[in-house]
Amino acid sequence: MSVLARTPARQEASFGGRRRIRGLAWLMVRQHRAALIACTAATLIGALWIIYERGTMLDTLHNAGWPAKPTVALDGGTAQSIDNSFNNLAGYLGYLPLVFGVFIGAPLLSADQEHGTARLAATQSVSRLRWLLWKLGFALGLVVVTTAVLGALFGWWWRALRTVVSSDWLSGTVFDNTLPVLIALTLFTTTLGIAIGALTRRAVTAMAVTFFTSAAFLLVCDHFRTRLATPRRVAFPLDGAHPAVLDGAVQVDQWIGTASGKVYGWGTCVSDASPEACRARMGIVNTVWDYFGYDQMAGLQWTAAGFLLGGSALLVALVVWRTRRQAL
Repeated sequence: MSVLARTPARQEASFGGRRRIRGLAWLMVRQHRAALIACTAATLIGALWIIYERGTMLDTLHNAGWPAKPTVALDGGTAQSIDNSFNNLAGYLGYLPLVFGVFIGAPLLSADQEHGTARLAATQSVSRLRWLLWKLGFALGLVVVTTAVLGALFGWWWRALRTVVSSDWLSGTVFDNTLPVLIALTLFTTTLGIAIGALTRRAVTAMAVTFFTSAAFLLVCDHFRTRLATPRRVAFPLDGAHPAVLDGAVQVDQWIGTASGKVYGWGTCVSDASPEACRARMGIVNTVWDYFGYDQMAGLQWTAAGFLLGGSALLVALVVWRTRRQAL
């Protein structure tokens, strides 16, 4: 009798041990298992690819005599091959904000609203707000984990090779694909897709609108990167060597100027019959650079991430407000 009494308890404990997650957590994993598998695969494959490419490139450079041999002295084919491989992988990472926005964000709520899943969830013992927060948390959690791993590894790779590859740190190839910008940018496009889906209530329509809206937004971002902070300015002799402060710097603009600090456009006196005499007459003796120093990179990235995260928070608030008020 005691054996029979213990059998159901053992069965229940065994079932509970096998099924480690319950409730909404189980529902999110079950409903979005395709996205979960895809993100896991992309993270693992991307991480292994970056680690392999970094090791291979460093071995190639060390065999060629780098860093004892300066970068300009490396074989042209070797440097070009390394640069192409780096830029190719950076190009794939650059698609992440668009992919997450279209395939994770846009259908997240619109598919449930279109197929009636949201109405079914609302008839259960779970409140609409709790269901919505779980949906948002699951999708944005996938974004953060995937982009955090890939962005961190890509930055680790770039810092080891930044004197070799042609892409400067302010270009989208590096700036947008390293932390914290990659996380913030992908969060923004994903929440943008979620908001569009909540408004359109049709998955395919939301995906199409999100694609074009996100693509346009990413293009606009390229023009605002240099406006996140005020460039520094340095003057040095016209025919002189670049000062040490320009090591790793990104040039924003270039002028020529007088010893008193007055600047002229770089093309001043170029079309004159005697450019040297023209410059002497005007007192032009210096080259003037407006630039961003390498030490400004972190500040610029966190400023960009702050704007993007603020926009993402506003979009999430809009989604919660809209979804709670509208009929399912």
